[in-house]
Amino acid sequence: MPSLRGCRLRAGGGKGSCAAAGLRTALPKSSVASRALAAFALRGSWGSPRDMRGGDPKQERPDTDGCREEAMERNDVEELKERVMCAAVLEKAGFAIDLKESTRRAVKYRRGDDIVIVIHDGRGWFDPLSDAKGDVYALVAHLDRVGFPECLEHVAGLVGFAPTEPHWTRPARKREADVAVGERWCRRRKPWPGSLTWRYLGEERALSDATIRAAIRHDRLREGPHGSMWAAHTDDTGLVTGWEERGPEWRGFATGGAKVLFRFGPVDAFRFCLTEAAIDAMSLAVIEDMRPDSLFLSTGGGWSPSTDAAIRALVTRENAFLVAATDNNGQGDVYAERLRAIAHEASCRFERLRPTAEDWNADLRMMRKKGGEEEGENLLPHARRSRQG
Repeated sequence: MPSLRGCRLRAGGGKGSCAAAGLRTALPKSSVASRALAAFALRGSWGSPRDMRGGDPKQERPDTDGCREEAMERNDVEELKERVMCAAVLEKAGFAIDLKESTRRAVKYRRGDDIVIVIHDGRGWFDPLSDAKGDVYALVAHLDRVGFPECLEHVAGLVGFAPTEPHWTRPARKREADVAVGERWCRRRKPWPGSLTWRYLGEERALSDATIRAAIRHDRLREGPHGSMWAAHTDDTGLVTGWEERGPEWRGFATGGAKVLFRFGPVDAFRFCLTEAAIDAMSLAVIEDMRPDSLFLSTGGGWSPSTDAAIRALVTRENAFLVAATDNNGQGDVYAERLRAIAHEASCRFERLRPTAEDWNADLRMMRKKGGEEEGENLLPHARRSRQG
């Protein structure tokens, strides 16, 4: 019998050997896939290789061969994982890339209402609508609801499959190595009237000059490359941890930065309006005529542990009022329910504030297109008055 790394014949293992040979024959494309599957087949009931060894189980003896076999089997499984990208699993499952909502470091895939974000250069993923995340094996288990042996076989069948690559409209930027996030933020200029960033926010995104000036005054905005906007995320002490990047042809987040919260409004506010993008937070501020009791916030489209902790810190304030102003879609509803749970735990007031369109900037642009004047005019009725949830 040809040698299989990590899959030697063992006493009483004839049946497992046949299964290994069958799996190896069924998967001729990859010797690594064959070895990994054969190794698991030899285990019979998917137990430890040591359980399949003959002899008296009470007799203690060195088992260096068994340890070496287990290590070799793990290596095969890891090598197989390195050969198959999460994108391959998703494309075969009928998902498609949402390029508009993707960045080079976080590619969004959609299949109907299902969403999966691929990260770590295709090696990892997470579901923004749940807590599910992991590697390519965990992705198969998440989608197909199967055990690890089936996941292993599914992944092995994708060896050699090349998924569709996103077609980026701009070349990748060179990473600013060894420069701290805060220093990179300070190096950029603040927007000024007539600058490319100012024009992008005012003309394309319909933000008022007064709102842009207020955001600059609170040190929340910077000029990004090619007319893009940088919107700062800060921690509870006001330290810049990263920034959202949005422009006519670009969206992303600061390389090496951390998502916490974009914060726009008075620091002593007690009403906290959570959106999914800094531009939406500022748009809602325009629609609500910069309510003096409100802090307009953005999670940057994610939900990191730091974001969760920052929100929980805010709702401990006296008279705290948490407003879920997330997008008008399935993902927005999931985030809203998370916020509702946080409000319930903190025993604070809660409200779900929903835009008419998909997000608040779309509502604002729609208002401007219909001839709305300065902020405070023709406000959306449901956005003017808060209701307790």
